[in-house]
Parts: sequence; C-alpha cells; structure tokens
Amino acid sequence: MLSWLLASWALLWSSVSVAQNIENVRVWPSAEKTRVVFDLSAEPTYTYFTLFDNQPYRIVIDFQNTANQVDLSAIEIASDVVTVIRTSGSPRAGTSRIVLEINSATAPEIFPLGPSGNSGHRLVVDIAGATDLSQVVAESQSSTPATSAPRVPRTLDAIPIRPLVVAIDAGHGGRDPGSIGPAGNFEKVITLAVARKLAARVNADPGMRAVLTRTGDQSLSLAQRTSVVRRERADFFVSIHADAFTTPQPRGASVWILSKRRSDTELGRALENKERLSEELIDVVPSLENSEDDPYLNRTFLDMLRDNSMADGHEAATIILDQLGRVTNLHRDKPEGASFGVLSALRTPSVLVELGFISNPQKERLLINNSHQDRLANALYLGIREFFLRNPVAGTSLAELEIQTHVVARGESLSVIAARYGVRVADIKAQNNLRSNTIRVGQQLEIPLGR
Repeated sequence: MLSWLLASWALLWSSVSVAQNIENVRVWPSAEKTRVVFDLSAEPTYTYFTLFDNQPYRIVIDFQNTANQVDLSAIEIASDVVTVIRTSGSPRAGTSRIVLEINSATAPEIFPLGPSGNSGHRLVVDIAGATDLSQVVAESQSSTPATSAPRVPRTLDAIPIRPLVVAIDAGHGGRDPGSIGPAGNFEKVITLAVARKLAARVNADPGMRAVLTRTGDQSLSLAQRTSVVRRERADFFVSIHADAFTTPQPRGASVWILSKRRSDTELGRALENKERLSEELIDVVPSLENSEDDPYLNRTFLDMLRDNSMADGHEAATIILDQLGRVTNLHRDKPEGASFGVLSALRTPSVLVELGFISNPQKERLLINNSHQDRLANALYLGIREFFLRNPVAGTSLAELEIQTHVVARGESLSVIAARYGVRVADIKAQNNLRSNTIRVGQQLEIPLGR
C-alpha cells in the first residue's frame, strides 16, 4: 500500500510540477558578445550560478517546473565565446538544468523578455567576448550539409538592438520595515509589490529590461543598491518609497531628485575614488579610464556627465509626476531636490518616488490595494517610457523608432489613428507631448513606428 501511494504521489508530482517547456534555443554571436535565447512556453522561473574555478568555465541555469523539448546537440553555435550547450543532472524533480560552457570566466547578463510580435516568453543570456564573424560566414558558405536547408549567415545586423535598462529599487526591506501605517502595514511590503509590478510592465515592453535591487524581503546597504546601477549599466534608476508624517493629514505622491549640494559631494567622492572614477568614465570617455594624473580633465568630464544626468532626472521626474497625477493625489506637483544617497549615480538619470503617505489611514488602505498598486506601477512605466521617447538613447530599441507624420482627418480619434499604424495611444501622446486625448482636424501628429 505504501509503495502504491509513493508511486501515485510521484506520478502526480511529475504531472503537475512541469508548468512550461523550453521550446527552442537560439545563438547569436557578434563582434562584442554572444547572445543565447531560450524560447519558453510560459514566463520563466529560474536561478543560475557560475563555475569558474576550473575549465571548462560554465554557466549553469536551473529552469524550475520546466521540461526541455530541445535537442541541444543539434544547435548550431558558431561562437568563439560559447563552446557547448548541454543538459546536466537536475537537482530536483521538475527542474531542467542547462549548462553553457564558455571560453573565459566572464559573468553573464541574464534577463527575461515577455511576448512581443511573433516571439513568446524568452530568457536571454549575454556573454561578453568577440566572435570572428567573417569566419562564421565563411564556414556557412563552405560547410553546409547538402541535406539541410540553406543556412543564413550570421552577421552583426542579425544581433538585436539592446533594450533600455531600468534599475528599480524597492525601498527598505529585511530588518528595516520603513514606515508603518496606522493599520500596521509595512512600507517595505508596499514598495516591493509596486516594484515587482513595475518590473513586469517594463519587461513586457520589448524595448526595455528591468533590474530589481531586491526581489524579496532582503536587507540591502546603500552601496548594494547603488552598485546595481553601475554593474548593470542602467539607463535609468527609480527608487520606490511611501511617505509618512507625524500627523495623519498629509497625502499625495511626490518625486525627488538629487540636490545640487549632494551631487557636488558625490562628484568629489568619485574624483577621490580611482575605482569609481574609472567606472563613471568607462564607455563614455574610454581614453580617460586611466587618466588619474589629470584631475582637471577628469573633473570637467564628470561635471558634464553629472549636469546632464541631473537635467535628465528633473525632466523625467516632471513627466512621472504628470502620469502619477492621473491616478492619485499629488503632494507636490513639481520635482523636489534632497540629499538622498540612493540617487548618487553621476551618469544615470535617477529619481525617488514617494507613492503616498502610509501614515494617512485612507491612503494606507489604497497603498495595499492591488488595483491601486497596478495603477501606480503603470503610471511609473508610462512616465519612464515617455521620457525615453523624448530623449532616446543611441543603440537602444526606442532610439530606432521611425517617425511618420499624420494629418488628422474629420472623424478620427487617437485610438483610431493608433490602430491604423499599429502603435499605442500612449506612444503618440508621448511623441507629441499631448496631455489629453483631444485632437483637432488638420493637426499634424508625429507617429513613432518601429523599424
């Protein structure tokens, strides 16, 4: 009887534990990196670790509740970075373990992408390192088996343009609950819930990728939060909080940016810290990466970076406030400057958002409401996206939008025009700086089209 129960339990476990499949694996080598894409039937749940103590160097990915449907031995890799993609023994039932063998101990960038166009859920693995593309093309022309379909040579043009990276910081966490509302709700719980919802909205946008500073109830130091911006080379940073006061009356959301005084302090610290100086200048002015003997030149470039990111931060904060004002009360209708250490990145536009006053009993109930959290997260997403539509970053998806002019005809609305061009109303409004859905006959609108 016991053996029958165990067998039945095992059969039931095997049938319910696999919630998704790995349906395809694609490899794109380029002159800068190799990208491996796992196509999945549902949103991936995964963990990963690296084995760099000895060769071959390995990246190990565990897909939870996942079955692998791909013959990995048949995958055409053609990369100088990734040498082998294989399975390994699963650590537990229902988990598929995939191993990437690579030629150098290079930390990967791993992130999920939501459905877009003809693509479904994906997990993307980027490993830095060059591949000789001319050799790849030559091999494709000389060694294609006669029995297979013609192979399309992989060139740099086939490599997807990178998404914008948005670093999202859920305030407080772990031993630090943040502010506590009259009903006993913790700020740290609310900020994490909204951060996760914002990350989901960002990741559902094919032109953007979210990075969370924390994914659970962890205690993070200020340095750990800010290091994510530099490590992930984030294009934008938003820290999410809930306000509090000694009396219950105050209410409304606000958006904060780094004050000039605190910015000057961070600039001085960067100039004194050689490692941070290198991190701030690399990729922007590569020739200055080791220019520690020329402090005046370093300060000039850091000043330029800082001033640009502060101006961008102010503009982004203004746009986000406008979006928040459509779904909640505002405590301040203009961005405020303060000495927040979490906003210390010198080259990345950064804002701190107070979602509302948890000390106000009515607003506390709203802040823990799932639908209200959805509205707040969507407002943050729309604000960030609108900022980047106005200020595109070279080499990113949103920067590759083509613009077409449309003259409004009688009987047309924004929704009709958006449907005609296959874009969203929000994109048209952002491109044309429209505050409402009202348009007039004869008005010229710029329509952002994807290439």
